[in-house]
Amino acid sequence: MQSQQTEYKDKVWLVGGSQGIGLSLTEILLNNSYLTLVSSRNCESNQELLKLKQQYPDQLFLMDLDVTNSENIAAKVFQAWNILGGIDIWFYNAGSYDPMPIQEWKLEKFISMNQVNYIGCVQLMIELRDKFLKQGHGRWIWNISLASDFGLPYGGGYSAPKAGLLNLAESLQPELKAHNIQLQVVNHGFVKTRLTAKNDFPMLGLMEPQQAAEKIFSAFNSEKFETRFPFNLASILGLIKRLPKPWSLALTKKMLKHE
Repeated sequence: MQSQQTEYKDKVWLVGGSQGIGLSLTEILLNNSYLTLVSSRNCESNQELLKLKQQYPDQLFLMDLDVTNSENIAAKVFQAWNILGGIDIWFYNAGSYDPMPIQEWKLEKFISMNQVNYIGCVQLMIELRDKFLKQGHGRWIWNISLASDFGLPYGGGYSAPKAGLLNLAESLQPELKAHNIQLQVVNHGFVKTRLTAKNDFPMLGLMEPQQAAEKIFSAFNSEKFETRFPFNLASILGLIKRLPKPWSLALTKKMLKHE
């Protein structure tokens, strides 16, 4: 039970918070007096989160959730809503990434990336929708990627569902706003995590998770639809997106590895 004397800013459900950006953002939320529920596949046994739970026993809750397990989504949403007693902010941060040259494309990897990066978010959204509509207010923040700007060589299995999620957010935002629900997206570049550790090329603007989490946190107090960073990479990909396609593709062709 929560202390009656404690007042929290908002109730946040952070999906994908066991490491990297999610773990750093969890720390920021706790330090800024947000009542926080963190979910991930092995959340309840994550040592870093358990340490935070000891520090914030009445403010932090942990719940295992595998967004690829469609059968459990409805029950997990029901559980999350009851744990917090309603949700003010739903932050979707789950992500999966496997770079694949065309010769190494595997359907199971593509399906897995789609499930985590896109379908999982949609399934949670459908289960949360009526609860937020009945509540009459709320904020949804989806952590997408600058990769949604334009498909780059070897990264299509990741960027395709990310682009789909951005397109969906653009479609839903006007409808949700009419119901007093704010939908926002975060499109950021390279962050030093287990995902980017799979890259074997120089990553422009590579950030530490704490840096990225601090920039993402600004969206919690903003009305902007899109938060983009870092400036250099965001500007380059934004330009590639807007160039005539023959020009854009000529530029991205230069990224091909010479075998």
